[in-house]
Amino acid sequence: MLKTKLTELLGIKHPIIQAGMGPFSNNNLCVAAANAGLLGLLSTSGLFNKEGEPWIYNAFVESAEASMDDDMPTVLEKVLKRTYRLTKDKGGMFGINVMVSAEILDKSKVLIDTAIRVREENPGMKDHFKVIFTSAGDPVPWQDKIKSAGFTWLHVVPSVKGALRCKKAGVDCIVASGHEGGFHIAWEPVHSMVLLPAVIDAIADPSFPLVGAGGFCDGKTLAAALAMGAAGVQMGTRLLATEESDFHSLWKEQVVKTGDRGTLVARGLVGPARWLKTPSSELHLQNSIVKSPGVFTGIPDDFRTVPSDLIQYERDAIKAVCTGDREKAMMAGGECAQRVDDMPKVQDLVARIIREATEIVKNMPRHVAVT
Repeated sequence: MLKTKLTELLGIKHPIIQAGMGPFSNNNLCVAAANAGLLGLLSTSGLFNKEGEPWIYNAFVESAEASMDDDMPTVLEKVLKRTYRLTKDKGGMFGINVMVSAEILDKSKVLIDTAIRVREENPGMKDHFKVIFTSAGDPVPWQDKIKSAGFTWLHVVPSVKGALRCKKAGVDCIVASGHEGGFHIAWEPVHSMVLLPAVIDAIADPSFPLVGAGGFCDGKTLAAALAMGAAGVQMGTRLLATEESDFHSLWKEQVVKTGDRGTLVARGLVGPARWLKTPSSELHLQNSIVKSPGVFTGIPDDFRTVPSDLIQYERDAIKAVCTGDREKAMMAGGECAQRVDDMPKVQDLVARIIREATEIVKNMPRHVAVT
């Protein structure tokens, strides 16, 4: 077993976070990850557009043991209670991932307020529902609300500047997400091998848990992160391609099929996004070059100023995944998809990753001599 500052902070068995991937529900994946000794994260972005994207909302509702007649707070309450029920006996730890970008702050507040209320009303939940994980926005405005509620607070950043902002906010653990990650990525292409050690150096506190995200998918990459001084890693794409993953079979199969240089960057709803290469995503790339050049120049634009047909193409492509339209479908995924070639059970995958990482750490003196 590998014990780190992350496992101590969260009370998890292994130093791995299951990414709170959207837009689909990952309610079942979160349960499987938590019960396998990871931090399981529930995605919440599938709750943002009941009227406009009912095919996503419905998938979330079904796996939440909720109803399409329920409003957003009620659905979240039901999935939190379900997750607690299915993880408590195995000591599983879980949290919610909430995007706090400016465009959706009203929804973010509803989700975080609901999470705080539900946990207060169900005291036994506090030993398992420990984490609020925020992303895609400024953490500072959320300091008082999250910290005063007693949650362990994690925030994901794409830069040293963002990490220092987290330190100011009092975040308990920072996740440094490199540009090779899947779906929404930073405007500037800083990858994990540069970003993670830069953030570790900037925080300059060996007692503070820092986590790497983007490109981490197996024991080799976990061991590399630990060697750089991280307390663990976050994995999204690798865990997406598992038996328990809620993602549509088309999506999971495409991750496994992806080969060398099998991803690309094009427009996403709130900025740059990394997609798995398909004819549909390659066309989207060409359209993004013309209609959203900031994705490639590092100059942020806004989805309200980008031509609506570009954003609609993405929405239609996500819908195509849900309806099984392989020709039109677009599936997001990280660069590490090219290293994913199977779809195991989460428990089996975790055992394999930890076994490999442990062997690498143990055997390091055989390969490196310090003189």
